[in-house]
Amino acid sequence: VQLQASGGGLVQPGGSLRLSCAASGRIFSVNMSGWYRQAPGKQRELVARISSGGSIDYGDSVKGRFAISRDNAKSTTFLQMNNLKTEDTAVYYCNVRSLITAADYWGQGTQVTVSS
Repeated sequence: VQLQASGGGLVQPGGSLRLSCAASGRIFSVNMSGWYRQAPGKQRELVARISSGGSIDYGDSVKGRFAISRDNAKSTTFLQMNNLKTEDTAVYYCNVRSLITAADYWGQGTQVTVSS
């Protein structure tokens, strides 16, 4: 299984970005996909995750600003990030976890920088 993340970049505070994570290879249909982030000197933290059944969890710091969605037919997960803040600056990693085997897959990371 390979995960290809895209959509990161530099944006001003208050701006928006949309991240995409396309999965290829054999993935069990019952899975959880999501985004985590890691800022310099900090631990990796959950941003948002969505199950194949549609259940969604958000990290407290992004609730009301970020929205996660997925296209199961295209094995792609999206993260719409609005009203970005400087503290959202981090490397964002996409993740897929099989809910059958517990196998865990990670993308290569995409840099999001929020700065004026």
